[in-house]
Amino acid sequence: MSIELLVLLFAVAIGAGIVDAIAGGGGLITLPALLLTGMPPAQALASNKIQALASVASSAHRYLRSGEAETSGLPMRMCASVGGAGIGAYCLRLADPSLLSRIAPFLLIGVACFFLLSRNHIGTKRPAVVGNAAFAALACLPIGFYDGFFGPGTGSMYAAAFVLLLGRELRSATADTKILNTAGSVVAAAILLPSGLIVWPAALAMALGGIIGGQIGARLALRWGAPLIRRMLVLVSIALAIRLILQQYN
Repeated sequence: MSIELLVLLFAVAIGAGIVDAIAGGGGLITLPALLLTGMPPAQALASNKIQALASVASSAHRYLRSGEAETSGLPMRMCASVGGAGIGAYCLRLADPSLLSRIAPFLLIGVACFFLLSRNHIGTKRPAVVGNAAFAALACLPIGFYDGFFGPGTGSMYAAAFVLLLGRELRSATADTKILNTAGSVVAAAILLPSGLIVWPAALAMALGGIIGGQIGARLALRWGAPLIRRMLVLVSIALAIRLILQQYN
């Protein structure tokens, strides 16, 4: 792989990291870029997981340093998310993910509609509907399973769950979302490491770009707050839904 191509992938990953830190969905940018290099789909998917882990871990670190993340109940949520992702990744080896690929667009459109219609409520903290244990069971475990088994739109679903069930302000919800995304990405990357599918020059170049983009995106989200995050979540959710629908027809 040429130096010029690696530099291009690095630049693409910076842009994707910015988008991912604000609203998720960075894979919409990075995965097609890897496929355009001529890389087989399995290698592109595996290499993209390394980039995704670096990007989301970078933004999670920035959110944690800002104090936006709510640490109460975080270990329980992380355990449920990791457990769900592990079960999902294991089931992926046994089952066809086509069912979720048909359901996912409707879930993402629902997320987009939720953020469109709740514009006046996402900037302030509200009373929680459920406790931390119930949230871990009702949201973190199934969304973690979805992340390990399928993946696209996981961040949008976590953000909606935090706002809807825990009454969290959207910027704070995004901070916790990135932490849970990181936990799930660690599981996925660990499963793929022994596979031999990762193209390391591309993966490392994009990981470095993802780290930089994750920092920039988190800074933008922390500065501009809920209005920016809401718009990006709506756009990314709709874009992911359209992509998944088109994939089915293709």
